[in-house]
Amino acid sequence: MRQHTTRQTRKKSSSAAGFSLIELMIAMSITLVVLVAASALLAGSFNIRGREDQRTAALADAQRALNTMSREIANSGFGLTGNGIVTTDSTTSAIRFRANLNALDKQITSNSVADPNEDVRYSLYSDATNSYIMRLDVNTGAQTTVLANRVDSLRFYYFADKVNYTNGTCAITLPSGVAEVTDKRNAKYIVIVVCVELQQQGAPGSPGYQPPSRVQLVSDITLRNADLYNY
Repeated sequence: MRQHTTRQTRKKSSSAAGFSLIELMIAMSITLVVLVAASALLAGSFNIRGREDQRTAALADAQRALNTMSREIANSGFGLTGNGIVTTDSTTSAIRFRANLNALDKQITSNSVADPNEDVRYSLYSDATNSYIMRLDVNTGAQTTVLANRVDSLRFYYFADKVNYTNGTCAITLPSGVAEVTDKRNAKYIVIVVCVELQQQGAPGSPGYQPPSRVQLVSDITLRNADLYNY
């Protein structure tokens, strides 16, 4: 009877023994594979999230700058004779314009454009790593303000009248026979094109890879005709 009990105890002890070395190695290998896969997926999701955050911030930055430029340029020539555009400082990548804002509501405190915000120039400044939309207020000691620091291209088009066009690559395409004015003093309709480019995120084929991206924003502006608003 004692002998039978001893054998039973030994059998139970044997069945309750821990994992063997081979079993532990297999379990660790599986765990390692799962962790590597999870890490890759997590890194990919971070790349996607980071890229979307950059995209959202860049577009919001560019849109704010475009709205500000459109609002101010629309006043060009207000209270003046002519469209207010300074031709010597206005190019495809910059525009300088003037407006007698004191003529608003017919309350004229100055018949010139010597006050703040009445002589403004917009341009794109680029250095080795970034591009900025700069606003220059000529009448305040040439004070400059950065409107947007995530813009890669800024283009101005000058037309005598409203035109139809199609969007291109950081540009617009005009119908046959339509062209910009030769003398910018004859411009009454301006189109602004702002382009935002994002570099690729990660390497092609890797988790979370984001290809290069380009977004174009366009604004059409009808200038306040000086002859209609001259007091």
